[in-house]
Amino acid sequence: MPEKEMGVVGLATMGMNLARNLASHGVRVGVYNRTRQRTDEFMSAYERDGDFSAAYSFEDLARILKPPRAVLVMVKAGKPVDDSIDALTKVLEKGDTIIDGGNSFFQDTQRRAAAVENLGLGFIGSGVSGGEEGALHGPSLMPGGTHHSYERVEDMLTAIAAKVDGVPCCTYIGPDGAGHFVKMVHNGIEYADIQLIAESYDLLRHALNLSPDDLAAVFRGWNEGRLHSYLIEITSHVLGKHDDGAKSSLVDAIEDEAEQKGTGRWTSQSALELGVPLTGITEAVFARMLSSQKAQRVRASGILAGPAAAKAPSGLVDDVQAALYASKIVAYAQGFEHLAAGSREHGWNLDLGALATIWRGGCIIRAKFLDRIKDAYEQAPDLPSLMLAPFFQEALATAQPAWRRVVKTAIDQGIPIPAFTSSLAYYDGYRRARGPANLIQGLRDYFGAHTYHRTDRAGAYHTRWAQDGREVKTD
Repeated sequence: MPEKEMGVVGLATMGMNLARNLASHGVRVGVYNRTRQRTDEFMSAYERDGDFSAAYSFEDLARILKPPRAVLVMVKAGKPVDDSIDALTKVLEKGDTIIDGGNSFFQDTQRRAAAVENLGLGFIGSGVSGGEEGALHGPSLMPGGTHHSYERVEDMLTAIAAKVDGVPCCTYIGPDGAGHFVKMVHNGIEYADIQLIAESYDLLRHALNLSPDDLAAVFRGWNEGRLHSYLIEITSHVLGKHDDGAKSSLVDAIEDEAEQKGTGRWTSQSALELGVPLTGITEAVFARMLSSQKAQRVRASGILAGPAAAKAPSGLVDDVQAALYASKIVAYAQGFEHLAAGSREHGWNLDLGALATIWRGGCIIRAKFLDRIKDAYEQAPDLPSLMLAPFFQEALATAQPAWRRVVKTAIDQGIPIPAFTSSLAYYDGYRRARGPANLIQGLRDYFGAHTYHRTDRAGAYHTRWAQDGREVKTD
């Protein structure tokens, strides 16, 4: 890619591998890290693999790059991003572009985009998914900002992105914080996906007494069918790994406390603000929080009673496979509803079909059925829920008996499956024409005079429940 160049600030795993990816596509890359040692180590290891130039200050980086410059910032979210952007604005010139490729909160990106663009610089907040391997060999990229800023770097971003059927897993997402909002929801879906996989492992292991090696084979088989995905594939690898070549499985030596870096929590918080019932993702976040209460759980295990031993039904492995697929559909349906709500709120005009397209490769949640999601939005761009698309309607209906058996089995066994159960509850709640919220409104009106609407006539009403019992129209 002659005459193309990019600066990279931050040489931890993701920044380092993105720099190498850029260089492998003929981009001249200027590299800078806050600590000189990291820069020197990078140059010592990789300077012969591409056209790299080391910078030891932001001023050096600006001198190395030819205008109009483009600089990719790959540092920890929060203050380090602000500090890097502030330093770059002092050495860059009008027409140059700053790209934040970290996991920044989208509202921070909106603020930064406004401030940087006010100085005459371009700004892109880009989601980057795929981990260290994706960063090196082809990530899924979700760039947001002004379209003019994106056009300046489009060739470089699409070159390094993963390709599926020759299509780059990179597209312009929308203004200001749109790219990081989309990446946030992507990570939320990832939380739900991983939790569902963990619940499948937990239920099958304890209900059927399957070993990690047995379960590795189960997941390998699932990956050959409709559940084919990166996460199912690597689950088989993790379960099949033995501890330093010994007979014991490594997974049994790993502490059962899951960490989180904030994007799942941000997704749930955003959904609450937008009024989106993001139950599966939120349950996944809560499950990680509960896992961190290790000492309390150990103590409770010797105090709190559970159910009597129950025999697991035959066919449980196939039932869990069906329930996992159905719950996965719900997780994506909720995630895409969240994306649509964010798009309306912020005026981003997100192309949901395009997002499914760029998530087919490179990213952590890449999966076979993303093609089905892409098709669903091509056929009905205003689809209110993926569950209403004909393919997913049929899939949910077919999986429903097994889904319910799995939830019942887990309850009988005393094995928590919050993502499975919340997904089924959401499905049941969504498919009901009338639920119990009428009683909720009656209670709210009784104790707080919050009013209610009637099914038989227009307007808001309040009943003087504890007084004379009369109903009063309030508007």
